Amino acid sequence: MFRIRKIYDDASPRNRSAIEQVLEILRQQFPGARPVEFDKLPKQLTDPLKYKYRSVLLVAEDGMDNVKGFAMLLHMPDIEIVYLELVSAAPGGTGGGIGSALYERVREEALSLNVYGIFFECSVDDPKVIQGPETLKQNIARLRFYERYGARPIINNVYASPVNEGDQDLYYLVFDDIGQGVTLRRQIARKVVRAILERKYSDVIPKKQIDEVVNSFRDDPIRLREPRYLNPKKFSDTLPKTKGIALIVNEGHDIHHVRDHGYVEAPVRLSAILHHLNKTSLFTRINPKRTPEKYIKAVHDHNFVHYLRRACARLPMGKSIYPIIFPIRNVARPPKDFELQVGYYCVDTFTPLNHNAYLAARGAVDCAVTGANAILEGFDIAYALVRPPGHHAERRAFGGFCYFNSAAVAANYLSSYGRVAVLDVDFHHGNGTQNIFYQRADVFTVSIHGDPHFAYPHFSGFADEKGEGDGMGYNLNLPLPEKTDVDRYQRTLTRALKKIADFRPAFLVVALGLDTAKADPTGTWQLVAKDFHANGRMIGGLNLPTLVVQEGGYRTRTLGSNARHFFEGLWATHRVRAKSSKQKQAPVK
Repeated sequence: MFRIRKIYDDASPRNRSAIEQVLEILRQQFPGARPVEFDKLPKQLTDPLKYKYRSVLLVAEDGMDNVKGFAMLLHMPDIEIVYLELVSAAPGGTGGGIGSALYERVREEALSLNVYGIFFECSVDDPKVIQGPETLKQNIARLRFYERYGARPIINNVYASPVNEGDQDLYYLVFDDIGQGVTLRRQIARKVVRAILERKYSDVIPKKQIDEVVNSFRDDPIRLREPRYLNPKKFSDTLPKTKGIALIVNEGHDIHHVRDHGYVEAPVRLSAILHHLNKTSLFTRINPKRTPEKYIKAVHDHNFVHYLRRACARLPMGKSIYPIIFPIRNVARPPKDFELQVGYYCVDTFTPLNHNAYLAARGAVDCAVTGANAILEGFDIAYALVRPPGHHAERRAFGGFCYFNSAAVAANYLSSYGRVAVLDVDFHHGNGTQNIFYQRADVFTVSIHGDPHFAYPHFSGFADEKGEGDGMGYNLNLPLPEKTDVDRYQRTLTRALKKIADFRPAFLVVALGLDTAKADPTGTWQLVAKDFHANGRMIGGLNLPTLVVQEGGYRTRTLGSNARHFFEGLWATHRVRAKSSKQKQAPVK
């Protein structure tokens, strides 16, 4: 088994390892390639201005992070195309569907970029040119493969002509409209050809020859070669499936049901949200996968994790225990009795332990990390609909109805693949997330919340808490007054989003608290459905792969509607970009 993920940069150790493996595949599979092609690959990911295109590297990895194949796309937004520069399986790895999976993922990526289609070069299948029968057979096999998707060479041009007299390596320019029914006009085709030749080959192809190739595209609109190897009825030329928003639900959450008077974190919260999400067609349901405990211990103290597991397992069903002492005066000498120890690991008096608290919290982490993997594997947005919430859980303490910090576990997991910004929009400050990342510069934590002078947790969330050590400047608190209107809230959100954009993360994790809603029993603000829709649109404007993890929100009468409006706004920003690009194409049918 393997998964395909996108490499955004060479900043993280995991990404650097993947890039080194890609370069080794290149050296083995293309021994005749120029060394400069190898040298520039990592630079392409981080310097689009120099190369006049944005590079997208997709890698197929097994469970041990071994790269089994890759594809390199060049996105040229000024002419609205994707150029498939390279696609290759590792030596001996052509089986197992890697080639098909990579190309289908390339088509999904191109479609999400709202381009005319995919262009790429493919070796000619002309027996008059190709001398070796084995080489000819391989070239035919490649073109036959692409024909399955409706991708065929553009004809009536001299693109497949030698750069130097006697050259045998000749290539067609192939076009795949990704099933959009786009027929390109000559003017656009010439722009595309010129951009490819000048940006890719200006150091080896003279300008005069580039002009000759460009001007040889005379058909208007351009024509593709008739299918040669497959019946057109067998083409897979439909649009790649729109994935929508990955939805991962903590199905086992309702085992954690505290019936004590005033305990508002109840199972009905999730069913209220699901009821409204099911009214839309935005979501693709994904089953959560078990998360290894090492990912939890990467953000939570080992002793804390062990205590929660043991203490909850020892409690009989139906019994809850609350802290009665807080041994902060001598943290090195915690009580030996496990019921007395609860105050050693808890920050308040109203978050109990019970038999199922650990199990439900563990399930929430599974959902969040599954959502993170969905982002790595190609979803633009994923939503971990979980309870109990998590953002108040610190490295070695639980509280605020939170036991494990699901959003922090997922953010830390994603940080192995690129920089992460965490935006917490819960009414209450995410003290746990701040605590976990306070000394780190690779995860930027931003929180908009009620001022701790009047709002829980009271001891954290002040504006002057900016981080420590390497993390100085990478924590931003934006506390707001008890009476905050929508206009001020959204001005603050705009400020937060600008700071996140300046950080230039590869991923965004949103800790989604819906307790900012009007009449929420734990909040004092007045946001209504239309405001959540606007907030979603604003956050979507960052155009980042986004994982949303559910946190607070306790007014069940409006909870589901507010959640639905938020995601409709978040998704609408994505769809607006798609529609505007398609309108500019004005395809000829």
